[in-house]
Amino acid sequence: MNTYKTDRIRNVVLLGSTKSGKTTLSEAMMFEGKVIDRRGTVEGKNTISDNTEVEQLNQRSIYSTALYTEFMNAKFNIMDSPGADDFIGGMISSFKVCDAGILVVNATQGVEVGTEIFGRYASQYKKPCIVAINQLDHENADWEGTVESIRQSFGKNVVLVQFPVATGEKFNSFVDVLKMKLYTFTDENGTRTESEIPEELMEKTNEVRLALMEMAAVHDEELMEKYFETGNLEFAEMIRGLHAGFLKGELLPAFCLSAKKDIGVKRLMEFAINVAPNPASNPTLLTDGSELPCDENGPTVLFIYHNALEQHLGDVSYFKVVSGKITEGMDLINPETGNKERITSLYAVAGKKREKVSEMVAGDIGCTVKLRSVKSNQTLCEIGKDIVVSRIEYPQAKYRTAIKAVEEKDEEKLGEILNRAVAEDPSYEVRYAKELKQTILSGQGEQHINILKWQINNIHKIEVELSAPKISYRETITKVAAANYRHKKQSGGAGQFGEVHLLLEPYYEGAPENNRFKVDGKEMVLNIKGKEEYTMDWGGKLEFYNCIVGGAIDARFMPAILKGIMEKMEEGPLTGSYARDIRVYVYDGKMHPVDSNEISFKLAARNAFKEAFRNAGPKIMEPMCNIEIMVPGDYMGDVMSDLQGRRAIIEGMSSVKGFEVLKAKVPLAELYKYSTTLSSLTSGRASFTMENAEYQQVPADVQEKLLKAYQEEESED
Repeated sequence: MNTYKTDRIRNVVLLGSTKSGKTTLSEAMMFEGKVIDRRGTVEGKNTISDNTEVEQLNQRSIYSTALYTEFMNAKFNIMDSPGADDFIGGMISSFKVCDAGILVVNATQGVEVGTEIFGRYASQYKKPCIVAINQLDHENADWEGTVESIRQSFGKNVVLVQFPVATGEKFNSFVDVLKMKLYTFTDENGTRTESEIPEELMEKTNEVRLALMEMAAVHDEELMEKYFETGNLEFAEMIRGLHAGFLKGELLPAFCLSAKKDIGVKRLMEFAINVAPNPASNPTLLTDGSELPCDENGPTVLFIYHNALEQHLGDVSYFKVVSGKITEGMDLINPETGNKERITSLYAVAGKKREKVSEMVAGDIGCTVKLRSVKSNQTLCEIGKDIVVSRIEYPQAKYRTAIKAVEEKDEEKLGEILNRAVAEDPSYEVRYAKELKQTILSGQGEQHINILKWQINNIHKIEVELSAPKISYRETITKVAAANYRHKKQSGGAGQFGEVHLLLEPYYEGAPENNRFKVDGKEMVLNIKGKEEYTMDWGGKLEFYNCIVGGAIDARFMPAILKGIMEKMEEGPLTGSYARDIRVYVYDGKMHPVDSNEISFKLAARNAFKEAFRNAGPKIMEPMCNIEIMVPGDYMGDVMSDLQGRRAIIEGMSSVKGFEVLKAKVPLAELYKYSTTLSSLTSGRASFTMENAEYQQVPADVQEKLLKAYQEEESED
């Protein structure tokens, strides 16, 4: 295989809904480039992409697959991305290493859920897109309706480069108004003939060409002047204008396609080579905020965008050469860890088909094996350099579940599998919640989680259970209260004795210090001798005041009292959740000259704290999430109604490109399986993001239910 210079490389990601035909298109592109000599089918389970067992069972892309083809003395690196929002992580990583997208639209459906969602992501990541209207050979294909739906979704920037002569079973030709040719296909292997456009099609051709010329002229002042003077642009001039507009993301050229019959694929690839940016157009952002040019004469830098464990090969690291050139045997360093790595082999990647190469230059995408310690989202660079590429930022997980092995003996192995899954797909999150005593697995949706469950069950042969995760509540107080507790135990020999009197008051940021209190109608004045302040690991604070006078409790027992209070804050008196934002004043107590010890005062402090807490207007705080929902206006009422049933607080509404944007604050407890519900309510057309916000007090009825549930749990134990 040739080594391609940066200006002859095109990195494109295939985007679109499930069943739009992305994988079939990738097969045709590789066939046109002679990387494969026979095209597979999704139904036949023999495509180069979608090559895992779980993808073949589901007959759709679940992972983003790296592919390549060679065409017109250029190399296309193709990322075949999943079509469901649940697997968005693969598309996000593809955007990191690609410079443009091909948005595949099913001509029988028009713009679908995935089309809208991925189009928004392409705009967010500033990746220009070509629109490929696919499946025009289907009996239900609707060219005009599909074009209209694209324009409704993406606006006036959509411009036709081609139009079909007929659709359905008769689709075997189209007019290309850029080339001003009629292309007719004589078989299903991309064989085509070029001919002049028939007279009966010239009126429509001129109409479409006029719109294309106007769009090309808009993006180049010189071309605009010529167009106004002559009313015409030559082919090369139109390419120049379209290229300029495309790079700005200000136009979406649309093409005719039947990927299944290899109609229009070659022409799409020709256009992409002429118009899509080469990697040199996009410098890489580094963690220090600077940009690294994609220059083959620059320092060698690789960005590892994906890791996978593959049978027979072991660890496979997929990378993009963001600068310089890489050769076999080269030694590089991970600047984040200081670990050195040797590149023992280099491969051009087409799914599981790998071709060994000796060199790759800036902009190219490939893989290597057996790197010792490099993870996804890390950088390798020349030894002596300190260059770190900015990380891929994955969307925050939207679906949480508790996971555990059915057999306790499998727990350790399950932990290893989950950690490996996160390393391969960082859009998963796994953590053990000590307070909940649960392992929490988070992902982008229910399908995302179920795919991992299938792998654990079927590949690793471990049975697991998924269940609703518990909620990380917090406990605090709203008023002053005091209590005392005497711990006394005598069982022969040395006994145990400790008595602690303490007072609690709520803490808040900026709260003034106080030594006068009114408790149960009685005035109390405390003599503060010392203060310790602690920021709790789970949020909030504890302020601990020593107010002991006259030696009622020896100073050596104060750490034990503090430890007892800390232990009870870690397992709150109301529901066993963490307690926070409390001031504790220890003001009196008693000792025994023989029986007093640290354990006695720790237990006395725990129980005194527990009693005072329950008398101090205790309240339970729940985690709240900020969510932002993009929903078509037709479904707004259903979404609003559902949110009201989830105790949501609506904080704002706006409109963006035909979508309503709804912002709300919702209790985390009400968001279990929300992604599934939202998809059901809106036929999959809505999407949402969520992030942790703050803790707020639960309503009285909810608090009562939580208290009752905890009491029942304690009584069962």
